[in-house]
Amino acid sequence: MKHLLSTKAQLESIGADSVPPYSVASTVYNALHRGTLDNVHVPHSDVYFVRAALEKHTGYFFPLDRVEAAMKAEGWKDRKRY
Repeated sequence: MKHLLSTKAQLESIGADSVPPYSVASTVYNALHRGTLDNVHVPHSDVYFVRAALEKHTGYFFPLDRVEAAMKAEGWKDRKRY
């Protein structure tokens, strides 16, 4: 991963902050358009909160998939409540 240790400002300057793996918005919009939303993995809100805390404490903006993988490696489980 080329931009793993980058700040949000650095990613914004090259346009990488709004595409996977830093954002799932474009993936979700494309899936909505194609009618394949069931096949899209949207990270749990906990992943976004942990990433925000990491950014606050380190200054780096980590990819969602890396944050989620690290959380799972530490024992976090995405429990569905429906």
